[in-house]
This record gives sequence, C-alpha cells and structure tokens, in this order.
Amino acid sequence: MNSLSAMVAKRLAFGVVTLFFISVIIALGVEFLPGDLAQAILGQAATPETVAAFRRELGLDLPLYVRYLDWMGNLLQGDLGNSLASKRSIAELLSTRLGNTIFLASVAAVISIPISIILGMIAALYRESWFDKAISMSTLSAISFPEFFVAYILILFLAVENNIFPSISKMSRDMGFWDQLYAVSLPALTLTLVVIAHMMRMTRAAILNVLASPYIEMATLKGMKRARIIAKHAFPNALSPVINVVVLNLAYLVVGVVVVEVVFVYPGLGQLLVDSVSKRDLPVVQASVMIFATTYVLLNLLADVLAIIANPKLRHPK
Repeated sequence: MNSLSAMVAKRLAFGVVTLFFISVIIALGVEFLPGDLAQAILGQAATPETVAAFRRELGLDLPLYVRYLDWMGNLLQGDLGNSLASKRSIAELLSTRLGNTIFLASVAAVISIPISIILGMIAALYRESWFDKAISMSTLSAISFPEFFVAYILILFLAVENNIFPSISKMSRDMGFWDQLYAVSLPALTLTLVVIAHMMRMTRAAILNVLASPYIEMATLKGMKRARIIAKHAFPNALSPVINVVVLNLAYLVVGVVVVEVVFVYPGLGQLLVDSVSKRDLPVVQASVMIFATTYVLLNLLADVLAIIANPKLRHPK
C-alpha cells in the first residue's frame, strides 16, 4: 500500500470510529430529551397504566443499551425504522426533506464558491488597498453575525420593505426548477453571506503565502504582471488549503442549515429534526442527526483526501 492509500485508509478508519462515538452521543442525548413520547401521543387524560402499556408497545421500557444495539443493528442493515409519531417509514420522511436540504446547500455553494475565490484573488492582487480593506471589513462583519440575524435582516429589506423574495420558502414536488430557485432565494443568500467570508479570507491568505515563495519572486523579476502571477502560478499552488476550506464549508452548508430552515420554514431535514425533537419522535431524531453527522464526517474526509492530492509534498512525503 503506497503512502497516499495508507493516509486515506487511516482517515477513513478515523471517520468510522468518529461515527461510532457520535452514535453513542446521539443515543445518550435523545435519552435525556425532556418529556415522554407515549404521554404526548396519548394525551394528558391517559391513565398511568395505559401510558405504561403504550411505552412497552413502543419499546421505550427497554434499557438504553438494548435500544441502542437494536437501532445500530437496523441502521447497519439500512433499516431506519418507522416514525413513532406518524407511523410512516423514516426513509420515506427523510427522502424528500434531505433532497430539499441538498438543493438549498447546492444553490448556496454555486453562488458562494466562485464569488469567494474571485474576491480572495482580487484582495491578494490589491493587498492593503482600499478594496482589500473594504472586503476584509465586510467579511469580518458577516462572520460576526449569527445566521438567524442575517436571515431576519434579509427578510426585512428584501421581503417586507421590498417585496422581492418570499419570506417563507414553500417547496413542493410539482414546482418547476426556476420556481424552486425563487423559493430558496433568501435562505440561499443567507447561507452565502455566512460562508463566503471564511472561504474568501482563506483564499487570500493562501495566495499571499505562496506569493512569498522564491519562484514567485523570480517571475516578478522577469517582469511578469502580478495578475498573471496570481492566476497562473500562485493560485494553482495554493489549491490545497483552498480546496480544504471549500469542502469544509460545503459540510457546513449541509449540516448547518437547521437554523436557516427554521427561520424560513423551509421543508428540509433541519426543519424535520426540530419538529421531531418537539414531538419526542426519537427514531426520526436519531436518523436525522446521524445523516447530518455522516455527511459532515464524509465531507471532512473528502477535504483531507483532496488536500493530499492537491499538495505534492503530502502526496510524496520524504
């Protein structure tokens, strides 16, 4: 096994171990959620005997470790089980919601990635200029605000004061692509403003770091224009950290959409997770969180692998 395969195998093994510990944390976290699902379904008028019998029927009277082993065994076989609240298949519940979340994250990624990379290159090109300072100040301000604050500001100016976009993102299967794109405009813009700052600043820092290299100085001495040096020499050699931060922000776009989906009442996986927590629908909560965790771990693994491939020093260590 060569060094690259060995590094990928180690990261994959670490990802599997991480997911195991996450599954344990999920099981413990769900156990300590307040309230009782059986009582919530039957209502306050139910007698203690009826509630106890219903808990046995749902398997909630079993020890935690037994429920955890049953859940993990079914999960490894691809069986997510059924919702305790609606009795519907969890896989059926998640399929549409997960697709909506991925669509929202994809729209935000298509907007934010090219803009952040271009702004980062321009900021490096005009380092310490008024443009660089203005971009840095704007991005630092965007990072400082939480997602829900940015979302409400956008709703105020683009939905209430100026009726440009809808404040509630309604999605349905019979909607056309452009109608769906219009529906997710505000949540996608919110996510874009949140992640673009980090990617832009990392791109700028990576390019400036490469610009200090001897071969860049040689190209400068030969009279090559700075813009060409950045585009042809600096940026390709700064790809490793840029790719890493881009993929990590993609992970955030998929996993960190919960708050944004709740604010815009967007029918995604994050909204389903919040609704399921309020209903104490434990299997749906566990499945949703596990999907988020798996997505995050896999994208982190992808970021590591792409960073290794893009960096010759890591690909061919001495």
